[in-house]
Amino acid sequence: MIINMKDYVIVAIFNFPHETFIIKNLLDQEEIEHVFENETLVSIDPFASIAYGGIKLKVHPKDLMRTKEILDSFKNDNHLKIV
Repeated sequence: MIINMKDYVIVAIFNFPHETFIIKNLLDQEEIEHVFENETLVSIDPFASIAYGGIKLKVHPKDLMRTKEILDSFKNDNHLKIV
């Protein structure tokens, strides 16, 4: 599948790849198309995360509200607080 990235918006920025694992799984379960920009670069060189601007979670605007709900659920759940 070809994804047109120009339509996608940044929802969150993470510093390390391990922070994205649970989010990625939940977005897949919800069938929300997403991209983690710079994920591979930061995986290779984690100390340069700041130079790359971190790992940017991008989603299509139609999925923006649902994605924010998923991210907000982590802020309110002490057991899964990763962002």
